[in-house]
Amino acid sequence: MQREELTAWLRLMATPGVGNQSARRLLAAFGLPQNIFAQSLGTLRACVSGAQAQALLEEPAHLWKMTDQAVRWLEAPTGNTSMPARAICTLGDPDYPPLLLATDDPPLLLYVEGARQLLQNGGLAAASGHCLAMVGSRNPTPQGKGNAREFAKALRESGLTIVSGLALGIDAAAHEGALAADAQPSTAATIAVVGTGLDCVYPRSHQDLATRIAHSGMLVSEYPLGTPPLAANFPKRNRIISGLSQGTLVVEAAVASGSLITARLAGEQGREVFAIPGSIHAPQSRGCHALLRQGAKLVESAQDVLEELQMSHESPQKPERSSSAEARPRPKPRAQTPPVAMQQLDIVSSGLEHLSDQQHELLGALGFDPMGLDALVARTGWDAATLQVQLLQLELDGHVARLPGGRYQRLASG
Repeated sequence: MQREELTAWLRLMATPGVGNQSARRLLAAFGLPQNIFAQSLGTLRACVSGAQAQALLEEPAHLWKMTDQAVRWLEAPTGNTSMPARAICTLGDPDYPPLLLATDDPPLLLYVEGARQLLQNGGLAAASGHCLAMVGSRNPTPQGKGNAREFAKALRESGLTIVSGLALGIDAAAHEGALAADAQPSTAATIAVVGTGLDCVYPRSHQDLATRIAHSGMLVSEYPLGTPPLAANFPKRNRIISGLSQGTLVVEAAVASGSLITARLAGEQGREVFAIPGSIHAPQSRGCHALLRQGAKLVESAQDVLEELQMSHESPQKPERSSSAEARPRPKPRAQTPPVAMQQLDIVSSGLEHLSDQQHELLGALGFDPMGLDALVARTGWDAATLQVQLLQLELDGHVARLPGGRYQRLASG
């Protein structure tokens, strides 16, 4: 993109009072942004209000600084093939993602930073060919965080690009799972849609994660460089997360959460909405249960998502380790295996053969719902001191997680 053209796009985006809808109306009437700014006040008023028309004829004071900043950002990785590449993708570009373009409110302009081979081979449009959004609580349960990681890994290995928002909790776990997948690098492992400028990582603790995403996937933002983390920007960017994706999977979410905004937007955009059910006692599951009551598709395995999206569950290299996110195995024939032997097989296959009878009994009493110590005392009949010793050992072995408020939860591996 030439500097003059980039300046015109940035000017259109930065004009006070002219939002995306008015800008698209102007682009439909006059073509490229340069043509818009060549029109008279009267001609512009035929498309937008008088105040908007007047604003369009007045160059924003910070426009040249904004352009210089963008040009420097674009040129920074030039010649260094070890660094991710950068691009600015506008509504007029052939590389603009077609799924996002089909939504009611596509961004005028997207800043993109990502793997060099991806940006050079079709850009954001090609990299986001088959995407699934994964969103959820910023304060997930250990089980929810593990589910997000395992589902993302399995779905990535089946050919999907995982889209999320780089936030704490479920978002980060989804990105991590996708990056850990053994998959072909011809498409982005994961896409992080952020609510800041791409020169600002938020939260700061995700700097390393953002760097790894930029090398194996893509970072995307509609916000100008230098935009700090403003609260109003994060719900707005959710329409891009859902808009890039064929469907949205909500892993854990409270009833009032940004994840449900993303799910609602996905439904309004005509995309699939999936939800993983959870404990009726966990606040982080109530948003998912609300979505399921409203018609979201219940998900227990990656296979459920793949079948709905009509994709094969076979991955290029199927991982040997099974997880809750993989396709459900076929049931074993029961008639040929005595009950006691079957129970022993289940213990060995789940990795619990090293546990004592007392620990097996405690895991059975705990179930998979978060539970406090008093409830466990009542359920097992053991004293609190004995319970705490056994729970600590199970926690150290990775079978139980300690939750805020003095509660415990059994993990899928246990």
